[in-house]
Amino acid sequence: MSHRERQLVELFEGAFTDSEGATEGRLIGGLVRQLLETTPSEDLRLFTLDNATGSAPVAAAIFTRLVYDKDARCAFLLSPMAVRTDRQRQGMGKNLLSGALQALKDDGADIAVTYGDPAFYGQAGFKSVATHTMPPPFDLSQPDGWLAIALDGRPIHPLAGAARCVEALNRPDVW
Repeated sequence: MSHRERQLVELFEGAFTDSEGATEGRLIGGLVRQLLETTPSEDLRLFTLDNATGSAPVAAAIFTRLVYDKDARCAFLLSPMAVRTDRQRQGMGKNLLSGALQALKDDGADIAVTYGDPAFYGQAGFKSVATHTMPPPFDLSQPDGWLAIALDGRPIHPLAGAARCVEALNRPDVW
């Protein structure tokens, strides 16, 4: 693992430990490590904001491909995203997410989806999406947190087929 990848794992682990506790911090840190080490580059999009000196990330968002086996549309799943605790509530997450969504659109992605806080992600244009419209890879304990945005601005029509995520997310404990 590179120095930069270790910094990213530390960013996620620290932010999630501070907000959700040490167990969640370790879970998310391990998930990030696995995403970075095992996800093929064509299925991974990593977006970061660095501190003023450029020496360490202060915010990061990881998107991975989400495939529907009977649908040609290109979807990417945001999971996870973090902003260093001492830099939160400064607009960094919103700026990072806005730039990431534009980059995904520019790369030809049709839809971005996440499983998170509707109040935060709603500010970036994500809206609740029914699980029958866009089935998640696993059952969700909080279906109101299943959110999507059509990057072309059109309504999201039901996606066909079963959803398949990257291997690192292919586990129910992160859903």
